[in-house]
Order: sequence, then C-alpha cells, then structure tokens
Amino acid sequence: MIHQLIFAHPKPGMSEKDFQDYWVNVHAVNYASKITQIKKYLIDTRIPFGPEPEDPRFSGVAEIWLNNEQEQLESLQSDAFLQGARLDEPNWAAFWRTVALDTDTHVLLEGPPRSRDEKGIKLFAMVKRKAGVPLETFRRYSLEVHGALDLKLPGLRRYYQCHARDGLYAIGEPLLDMVAMLWFDSTEALQTALDSPQNAASAKDLENFIEMKYAYTFVAEEHWIIGPEPRA
Repeated sequence: MIHQLIFAHPKPGMSEKDFQDYWVNVHAVNYASKITQIKKYLIDTRIPFGPEPEDPRFSGVAEIWLNNEQEQLESLQSDAFLQGARLDEPNWAAFWRTVALDTDTHVLLEGPPRSRDEKGIKLFAMVKRKAGVPLETFRRYSLEVHGALDLKLPGLRRYYQCHARDGLYAIGEPLLDMVAMLWFDSTEALQTALDSPQNAASAKDLENFIEMKYAYTFVAEEHWIIGPEPRA
C-alpha cells in the first residue's frame, strides 16, 4: 500500500488556525474524501511545541493510503480530484510550498490498536541522507541501527519510518529520503523523552547518516477523516 504524505502551508493572509480548520472540516470532508481510491485519510495539524517559529515551514500533513500505483493514477484523473479537491486547494493552501512524498511505511512499534478517538501527539522528523551514503545503506542503518536507539525513548507509544518509494529515484532525487513518526501521550511526555539520555544518544547518531542542516521536525495532533480501518 502507498502511504502518501502531503505537507502543506496556509495561503498568504490566512492564519494557521483558519487554515487547519478549513482543511479538516471543509476540504477533507467535502472534497478529498470523495476520491474513492483513497482507502484511509488522516490529517495531522501542527501544534505549538518549544520555541515558536515566526513562519512555520508546514502547518500540517495529509496522510493518504492507496492500494497501488494504478489506483493512485486513477485518483489523480478522477472528477472528484480534478473538479473538486484540486480546484479547492487555492482557497486555503500555498501550493508552491507543498511537499508530497510517496512512501513505504515500516512499523517499528505498532502500539495499541488505532482509534478515531485516540489522544496524544505525534513528532514528525523529515530527513535527507548524508552525502555519499548509498540509499540502501541509509535505509538499513535507519531501520536497524537508529531505529533501535529510538525504540529506547521513554514514553514512546508508536513508531513508524516512512521511506521514499523506489520510483521517486528513477529520474533524480526526492526532497526527502525518510519521514519518521513518533507518538507520545502528551507534549509533556515528548519533552521528557527529548530530555532523556536515550534521546541524547539518538540525536548524536543522526550525524552518522543524515544531513543535519536539512533535518526538520514539528509536532502535530491527528484527525481521522477515513479510518483508521480502510474503507471498502
């Protein structure tokens, strides 16, 4: 299954709150969810955590699950997308600041069964591999070595690594090689994890395989539109 991540930013003059409200309550419900090929659909809205940037790079993420490439193509050719979701995008999103990434998701910690009413928060970490590191070496190191360090974080409830799909490398390099998602019960639990010696070891290890200058993180909360069980 393709796990697509779409990182978005408000259009000029729109507040982050209005952007998030429109995305979750209008665009997702009235337009994107009508694309029948989408099997699961989740929106993560950025929440304040730590020093607040004047202009956050992204204010949220859409997570979209599709069965395969054929259905993904059909979704992009559908009236629901072309005459609906696509036409609505300029009403709320700065499309020139949108980043989309098709991924294969590796579950390192499944956690409890998913629920639409699940509380808690999610840390996103967007990374690019270090110059000179082969892609397969990066993937293996991220999953087997770095992943093992992250799994020791106190309070970690769920942990996924979403690696860019092979097809994105056919004619060049995607902007990102991997997006990690780490769930915690609260921002307080996340801060405890970040202050821990286990995180110090994890943070130090990042220098071994990613370009630190391109790394970007933010914290979000989830809003299920379709799911967590796939629709028929």
